[in-house]
Amino acid sequence: MGRLTTHVLDTAKGQPAQGITIDIFHVVAGHREHVGEAVTNAEGRCDAPLLEGETFTPGEYELVFHAGDYLRVQGVEAEEPRFLDVIPLRFGVADADQHYHVPLLLSPYGYSTYRGS
Repeated sequence: MGRLTTHVLDTAKGQPAQGITIDIFHVVAGHREHVGEAVTNAEGRCDAPLLEGETFTPGEYELVFHAGDYLRVQGVEAEEPRFLDVIPLRFGVADADQHYHVPLLLSPYGYSTYRGS
């Protein structure tokens, strides 16, 4: 059964990023439909898949990571507006029977992502 998962790692601290809110959108014809929300746990992961089963279909999706809130709580000082605040990651799902793992590697001034397993 296919599913969508994520995790967030704070590369500046070398540890999982706990407490990051993630909004989940299904993008249809260029319009975003909010389909869920999750918060990362102590391992930087979510307690359940973001989407799975009938809610996970082929198409475009967007995960919106509220990184600025996390960085503020961590005491990372920065000028406002922050260089990184809200990070949208838009990606395509061709086969919803597969596992799509979309992690975020985060620091105050940069991020990267990839399709993991």
